[in-house]
Amino acid sequence: MENVENMEYNTTRNHLIMKEYGRHIQKMVEYLLSIKDKEERQRNAYAVIELMGFLNPHLKNVEDFRHKLWDHLFLISNFELDVDSPYPIPTRETLKARPERLRYPKRYPKFNHLGKNIEVVIDKALKEENPEKKQGFANAIAYYMKLTYSNWHKELVHDENIQTELSNMTEGELEFNNRPFVKHRTEREREEFSRNTGGYRKNFVARDGRPNNGRDNRGNTGNRNVGGRDNGGRDNRNNNNNNRNFKKRY
Repeated sequence: MENVENMEYNTTRNHLIMKEYGRHIQKMVEYLLSIKDKEERQRNAYAVIELMGFLNPHLKNVEDFRHKLWDHLFLISNFELDVDSPYPIPTRETLKARPERLRYPKRYPKFNHLGKNIEVVIDKALKEENPEKKQGFANAIAYYMKLTYSNWHKELVHDENIQTELSNMTEGELEFNNRPFVKHRTEREREEFSRNTGGYRKNFVARDGRPNNGRDNRGNTGNRNVGGRDNGGRDNRNNNNNNRNFKKRY
């Protein structure tokens, strides 16, 4: 009966501050608070830090993991532990301090269908003094515009429309002199590409000209007369029997 009366229950224990370290680490920290000698308390604090790092080996992959261990030690002690730390000692105020509000970037592109980055490239192209580089900027911008249009629309856009829009964007200062080629997928090709993760396997054609229907020649189904179902695999069995007899004789 005496052992039953001395048993501890979680309902009678104090609050577990950090569950990652368990009840025993918290009891060790509470023992550190009861040590009056500062040198002995400092020595035992280093021992607790080593044990905390051993219980959580994943923290070794984190940058400044020992700094985290010391911060956790002070947090478990409710910021009452009086020891020297190699890192700045945290306080209750710094722990509960609210971070600054993250400002959402406010970018209002003039051409929503092309995005904000195209405006940066256009501004850089307009400031370029070298005519060859400026022409290269115009060709790259025209290709990007045609690629974007092809990705988001079902029909193919013509180069005249791209040139008209580019002239309106740059007030006639940029004109491309190439014919930007962009492979445009039809609606049927888009559906087939989304269904087939391996590409257009259904359109694969074998060497003899017959459609393969997405199948490969791993099974080698054309040579069924070699150890296959047609001859019951008798050739392979005879070879195995001959090998066994050869091993027994020699």
